[in-house]
Amino acid sequence: MKTVQLKKTGTSEFVYISEEKQLKKPLVLVFGNRFLLESPTIYQEVRTLFKDGEIVFGSTSGDITSKYVEDECITITAIEFEKSTFDIKTANVLDSDNKIDSLQTGKALIQQFSQQGLKHVFVVSDGSFINGSQLTRGMNTATDNNLLITGALCGDAARFEKTVSSYNQNPKQGEIVAIGLYGESLEVSFSINGGWTPFGPERIVTKSKNNILYELDDKPALDLYKKYLGDKSKELPGAALLYPLKVKSTNEKQSIVRTILNINEADNSMILAGDILENSSVQLMMTNVDNIVDAAQSAAESAVAYRKNTPELAILVSCIGRKLVLDQRVEEEVEEVMEVVGSTATICGLYSYGEIAPFQGEKNCQLHNQTMTITLISE
Repeated sequence: MKTVQLKKTGTSEFVYISEEKQLKKPLVLVFGNRFLLESPTIYQEVRTLFKDGEIVFGSTSGDITSKYVEDECITITAIEFEKSTFDIKTANVLDSDNKIDSLQTGKALIQQFSQQGLKHVFVVSDGSFINGSQLTRGMNTATDNNLLITGALCGDAARFEKTVSSYNQNPKQGEIVAIGLYGESLEVSFSINGGWTPFGPERIVTKSKNNILYELDDKPALDLYKKYLGDKSKELPGAALLYPLKVKSTNEKQSIVRTILNINEADNSMILAGDILENSSVQLMMTNVDNIVDAAQSAAESAVAYRKNTPELAILVSCIGRKLVLDQRVEEEVEEVMEVVGSTATICGLYSYGEIAPFQGEKNCQLHNQTMTITLISE
């Protein structure tokens, strides 16, 4: 495997941040600031650099490399697979007759791949219109829960206005890009960890619909949430990123963390990043910098422990909520991962609106929030 990385800020040209190499038919991952990716010339700029590359774009809430975590730039990571092959498929959640059906979109997306020799799928998804819980459920139904799928919902800093992504064209809204990796020598491992601690009483979801939470213990959910936040409730919806929910449903083995994306004062509801089922138990969560950094280190250790060979590429997907907690110390969780993974691996990734991966020890992927998700790849 060969890789090169480049960086662009503002209206400047792309510059190499790693040793310049000539790659053959590379997979080109372009992660960056949404405003910069909306430039009408961005696809042609990248195409000029990688004439025979397969180019995947995704907007972020911050770019991750071994050298920086940065908001106002575009980062290119180009990868030449020397022993493996890859295929790319797309779907758009806005294409289904104006009815957004995330489950069927996810199922149809994965069904496009030839299953023979398919080792792994990495997904770069719209983060605005998609229901990530339904997307992952649909992808699982297409694979009989027998394919490792990891990935990210694209970000837009902490604005939550729009996200963009694409394959071999200028980025646009609603797009989901899936990268399928094939090869006998290909080794892929992953791990996730959060570092959030629950506090306060458990509540039962008594009224919800998809990803909208209306009532807890037969009381308006938003009123209860504001009560526990106290003075910080004046900072909603932004403050909600610092106090996600631990959700345990009766049909899931493990609890999952859900970010609150927005609130609706009119009906006292909260809009979450993924589905929340009625009769689930819910508890507020909080964290601090040290817990988040320790969790990133633990995730890296687990991802490495499940491998035979040294990783050559590490794709890190962390959550915008973690980034807000880390603030000026945001690079510390990346540094911990780098120390575990090793200096020979190329580090790339993004801060996201949702992380896609299975729970450890499982195969079916889930939508997570507030985690560090690490995918390690080698040939």
